[in-house]
Amino acid sequence: MKSLWQKGFILLILCLIFLTGCSEKYPVLHPVGPVGEKERNLIILSAVLMAIVIIPVIALLAFIVYRYRDKPNNRAPYKPNWDDSKILEFVWWGIPIIIIAVLSIYTVRDTFALTKPPANTGEPISIQVTSLDWKWVFFYPDEGVATVNYIDIPAGRPVQFELTSDAPMNSFWIPALGGQEYTMPGMAMRLWLQANKVGTYTGKGANFTGKEFSKMSFAVHVKKETDFDQWVKALKNQSPQLTEAGYKQLKKPGVVGKKSFSSYPKDIFHDTVMKNGGKYMNNDWMMKDHSQEMKGK
Repeated sequence: MKSLWQKGFILLILCLIFLTGCSEKYPVLHPVGPVGEKERNLIILSAVLMAIVIIPVIALLAFIVYRYRDKPNNRAPYKPNWDDSKILEFVWWGIPIIIIAVLSIYTVRDTFALTKPPANTGEPISIQVTSLDWKWVFFYPDEGVATVNYIDIPAGRPVQFELTSDAPMNSFWIPALGGQEYTMPGMAMRLWLQANKVGTYTGKGANFTGKEFSKMSFAVHVKKETDFDQWVKALKNQSPQLTEAGYKQLKKPGVVGKKSFSSYPKDIFHDTVMKNGGKYMNNDWMMKDHSQEMKGK
C-alpha cells in the first residue's frame, strides 16, 4: 500500500514538471487578457471543486479494496445487517449541492461581468469578422482597411468583434485571449476580447466546416498603440483595394495565405449579414454604431 502512494506522488510530481512552461502549447491556462484570465480562474475553480469529490473517492476506493480484501485474519468489521447511515447520506448529498451552488454563483457572476469591457479600459477598437471556406476575413470599419488570415490589435484596448459567416457555420476562437463565439450566416454575433501583452498568438476555427477546416487558423499580432497606428498607415499606402469582384473571388472555397487591403466596399459586412434576412444580436454597447448607421440610411 505504501509503495502505491509513493508511485502516485511521483507521478503527480512528474506531471507538474512536464506541464511547466507550456504557455504556448496550452494558452488557455496562460491567458494574456482579462477575459481569458476570468475564464482560466473558473476552470481552476471547477477543477478544485471537482477534486474535493474525486480525490476522496479514489482514496476511499483504494482503502476499501485494501481493508475489505479476502484474506485470512482480516480485522475489518463484519456487519451483514448494516443498511443506513445518516452521516454518509448527508455527505454524499450535501457536498455536491454545496459544490454546485458555489460553482453556479461564481460562473454567473463572472459571465455577466464579461458582457462588456470595463469602463476604464479605453475606447474599443472594432473588427468585423467573416468566416469563409476556408479562410477568415477581417474588416476594420474605423480604419477602413481589411486583412485575411491575420489581425493586428493594440495592446491594452478592448476589441469589439462582430462575427458572421458567408459560408457554413464556424466558431471563432483565440485561446490566449478568451472563449469562442460562433459565426453564422445571416446573423452578427458579438464578442469582446483584450490582450494586455505584446506578442503573436493563434486564432482558430473551432468548428468542422469541410475538407480544409483544419487550416482555418489566423495570427493575432498584439502591438503597441503607436506600432498599430503605423501598421494601419502602411496598409493604406502599400496594399491594394478589395473590390466586390475581389471579395467574390476570395469567397470561393480554397486555402489562401495572409492578405492585406487598403480599403474595401463600405457595406460589405452589413450586406453579408442581411442578405439572408439576418439580424444583429442585441447588445447595447455594441449596437450604437449600427443604430446610427441605420438612421443615416
